Amino acid sequence: MLDHGGRLRAASSRYGIALADWLDLSTGIAPYGWPLPAIPDSAWTRLPEQQDGLEIAARDYYGVANLLPVAGSQAAIQALPRLLRNVTVGIVSPAYAEHAAAWQREGHKLLEISEGAIERALERVDVLLLVNPNNPTGRLIEPARLLQWYRRLAERGGWLVVDEAFIDCTPEQSLAAFSELPGLVVLRSFGKFFGLAGLRVGFVLAQAELLASLAELLGPWPISGPSRAVATALLQDMSGHARQRQRLQADAQRLAQLLTAQGLSPTGGCALFQFCCVNDATALHEFLALRGILTRLFDTPLSVRFGLPGDDAGWQRLQQALAAFVQTRT
Repeated sequence: MLDHGGRLRAASSRYGIALADWLDLSTGIAPYGWPLPAIPDSAWTRLPEQQDGLEIAARDYYGVANLLPVAGSQAAIQALPRLLRNVTVGIVSPAYAEHAAAWQREGHKLLEISEGAIERALERVDVLLLVNPNNPTGRLIEPARLLQWYRRLAERGGWLVVDEAFIDCTPEQSLAAFSELPGLVVLRSFGKFFGLAGLRVGFVLAQAELLASLAELLGPWPISGPSRAVATALLQDMSGHARQRQRLQADAQRLAQLLTAQGLSPTGGCALFQFCCVNDATALHEFLALRGILTRLFDTPLSVRFGLPGDDAGWQRLQQALAAFVQTRT
């Protein structure tokens, strides 16, 4: 199993700090959402049915004609490589590690490429895969540039796969509106923006034929009835979406300013996290962990990713810990 953020139990065991005493900043999941809707009894007692309104609500939210609900975008990440055979996949690196692992698991040839090398690599790959905004760097590539790459791939029957797990706060940057194009696959996460990763809901936006093949591969009832009910209600809450975007964007700016004030100016980031490349990243990660603050440490490039604190106590705790770390640098 690959390493991921949010592993509080492992951190609790390693550092001897109780679960309830941690400030978890190791994920890009919104630390707050909104009141959950009532779940009808039938969602618990009956098998899930597509006619419950989820697909309609999701199509309206993403502005698409076709999509497939999946058990978190992770389910699609693992299944998509099984729809092709013996292809060369260019993955824009660094990236969420599960992508490379999934394509490699199915025997495909992988090329890890930098953003600057994409233009030269397009003629050598059958699939170009990237995370936008990138995880962990937060780098965002504009739609016009992505579509240029897509057209060059499509001329040879290639695919462009874009993981948009962190794009909900900037929906104007999404390729969702173009997902009907053949060979364009867009992955969307529900849990990160809505702060409900435990529901395990995600969506694949693509041509109907590709979605049908993916649905057959995944089998029936990929999402539980209660998860479908909650996701349907929240996808329809347009005023709630606006409030969530506003709060996340404000807190992202607050986090960037806090880090900068402590001499840790972010190298990148988005509305759900900030990314800092620093030479003493390992020491910073360890210093915070010993104080019950869990961040995400990356080796390549050497860096620390910070999620958003969910309340004033968390913000104060992070500020004080960072100030203390800065003292150890002098």
